[in-house]
Amino acid sequence: MSNILTEIPGFSDPVHDAQQTFRALLCADAQPGKPEKIHVQIKVPQGLTPACGAACLTLLDLDVKLWIQPTFSSSVRNWLLFHTGCQLTAYPQEADFALIQDLASMAELSVFNPGTAEKPEASTTLLIQIASSNGGKSITLTGPGNLSPKTIAPSIPNTFWEFWEQNYPLYPLGIDVFLFTEDSVMGLPRTAKHS
Repeated sequence: MSNILTEIPGFSDPVHDAQQTFRALLCADAQPGKPEKIHVQIKVPQGLTPACGAACLTLLDLDVKLWIQPTFSSSVRNWLLFHTGCQLTAYPQEADFALIQDLASMAELSVFNPGTAEKPEASTTLLIQIASSNGGKSITLTGPGNLSPKTIAPSIPNTFWEFWEQNYPLYPLGIDVFLFTEDSVMGLPRTAKHS
């Protein structure tokens, strides 16, 4: 653990960087489909993008349960545990957040918690790393935050959009998603409908 701290310290300016990252996440959530740059200096272990790593350090803490896709290395898990103190869970339905780097190998996203009628906010938020905000299937988003339909094409498998067709009608329940490239984030809140 001490080597991880020495070699990969996380944020260079923890308070300022966390505030800046949080603002980017809020903007991404408020304007679904619009990429927001995350301008922070951060060192992350291999397999974790700087933008996603910054979000993890901002969102995770001692009270948060995190599910990590098994394809991530132990160095990523150890780094997150050291810097955030979060609790790891092996059960997707228990997770507050889920960290995913390979959507193609995720058999079913509906295993995550959509919340309950009493606590819709208790759902799982997916933190998904993608190669690019472009190059995938073109999707048109409508709903809160988009005054007019917005076309996006993030590089994600078509099976994700099949899941999203099932997720949107669950509102006010449902899964919220953040898509991370190397240096940006795109929000897909449960209110975003696609066609």
